[in-house]
Amino acid sequence: MRTASGMAVVAALAAIGTQAAVAQTPIPSEPANAVNLVDGLEGVFGTHAGFRRSGARGVCAAGEFVGNKAASAISKASAFSGKPVPVTLRFSVGGGNPNAPENGKGVRGLAAQFDLPNGEQWLMANISAPFFTAATPDAFLEARKPDPATKKPDPAKIAAAAAKYPDFKPQMEWVAKTGVPASYAAVNYWSTNAFKFTNAAGKTQFAKWMFVPVTGQEFIPDDKLATYAKVFLEDELKGRVAQIPVEFDMVLQLAQPGDPTDNATVAWPDDRKKVVAGRLKVTAVTDKSTCDGINFNPLVLPTGIEGSDDPLLAARAGSYAVSQARRLAK
Repeated sequence: MRTASGMAVVAALAAIGTQAAVAQTPIPSEPANAVNLVDGLEGVFGTHAGFRRSGARGVCAAGEFVGNKAASAISKASAFSGKPVPVTLRFSVGGGNPNAPENGKGVRGLAAQFDLPNGEQWLMANISAPFFTAATPDAFLEARKPDPATKKPDPAKIAAAAAKYPDFKPQMEWVAKTGVPASYAAVNYWSTNAFKFTNAAGKTQFAKWMFVPVTGQEFIPDDKLATYAKVFLEDELKGRVAQIPVEFDMVLQLAQPGDPTDNATVAWPDDRKKVVAGRLKVTAVTDKSTCDGINFNPLVLPTGIEGSDDPLLAARAGSYAVSQARRLAK
C-alpha cells in the first residue's frame, strides 16, 4: 500500500527505465516471514507506537450486512442467509504513517468483521484497487527491506526489486491514474485475493468480491486537491452517515477455468459473471476502541468459504498477528 508518506518508494518504482539492465543486479534475499514483513513496513513508514503497521490512519464504524439467495446458491456461509448480521468496520488510508495526508493519492481500506450465528466470524481487509501490491511475500519484502546502515528503504534495491517483480506495476499504475476519493463511502473496495466458495450441495466456485457504493464513486478533481484539508475523511463520513444511508453492494466475481487464484496482482477479465451477494449498510462512526482490537485476519472465514492457494493470504494472516502484537504491546 502506498501513501504520500511512502512517496520515495513510489518514485523509485515509477522511475525505472530499462528494467532488463537493473534486473541483472543480484539482490540479497531471505525468505519472507511474518516478522520481517512487518519489519519491512516499519522500514518504510517508521514505527508509530499504538498504530497499525499498515492502514495506520483510520476510523471505526458499525453496520450490518444482509445476504441474499443469489449468494446462498454459491456458498452455504451463514452470512448469506438473508438475515441481518452485525458488522464492525474500519476505514483507512493505506500505508503505515498515522499522519498521512488524506488528500493524496493512494489506496483506501475497508476492513470488516462479520459476527455470524453460532460464534462464527468472517474477517476481511479490502482495498480500493483491484490489485494487491505484490504477488508473493518475498516480492513484498524485497521492495521494503531497509538498508542496514540507514534503516531506510534503499532506492536502488527498490528499483531492482520492481524490475525483478513486474507484478508491482498494476497497483502503482492504478493509483497513479485513479483520483483521490472524496469519501470513504464513495469508492469501490476489492478483496484482491481469490477465495473458494462451497454451496450446500458441495459445489465449489472460486470468486473475488468487491464492495460497490450504492450512490456511486466520488473523486476529487486534481485541481481541487489543494483546497481539501489534509484530514477530512472521518468528519466527512460522520456527516454523511447522519444524512443519507451509506450502503455498499457486495458483488462476487466468479472465476472461469484458467483464471489465476494464486496471484492478487492479476485482475480477472471484466466479463466474468458477477453476482450481487448482499448489501452492507454503515450505520454509525464509532469510537476507536470498537475495532482497535481486531486484526482483520483474512483467513478467519465461515463455513462455506475457504482461502485459495494465494501465498499472500497466509503471509497477510501472520503479519497481521505480528503487527497487532507490537501495536498492543505495553
